[in-house]
Amino acid sequence: MNTNPWAHKTNTIMVNGQPVMTDSEGYIQNMGDWSEDFAVALAAHEGLELTDEHWDVIYYIRNYYDEHNVQAQVRTMIKHFKAKWGSEKGNNRYLHDIFPMGGPQKQGNRLAGIRKTKGEH
Repeated sequence: MNTNPWAHKTNTIMVNGQPVMTDSEGYIQNMGDWSEDFAVALAAHEGLELTDEHWDVIYYIRNYYDEHNVQAQVRTMIKHFKAKWGSEKGNNRYLHDIFPMGGPQKQGNRLAGIRKTKGEH
């Protein structure tokens, strides 16, 4: 039995009948296990129904991570989505409205299958 109080607890999200391991906050443990079905299952678990705008952000986050091997900063996302959606939706407030559980930096990364960074809290 692990008695380390600092050990991270793991959970699972069922995706098409198969368990996918996450940490206690919902961040995927093995980024290779990510799929669109994982994002849908985790979103449902978090009470969120994914729209086209959510998918735009999820794929932006995944593509940015694939290109740069780091998470996109919110200001970089805002600049991108302001150009794509216009200033009415391409702003910090709107991104936090559509990702109400931690904004695009937390909830967006969880849904995109990007692991939590060591400095993130």
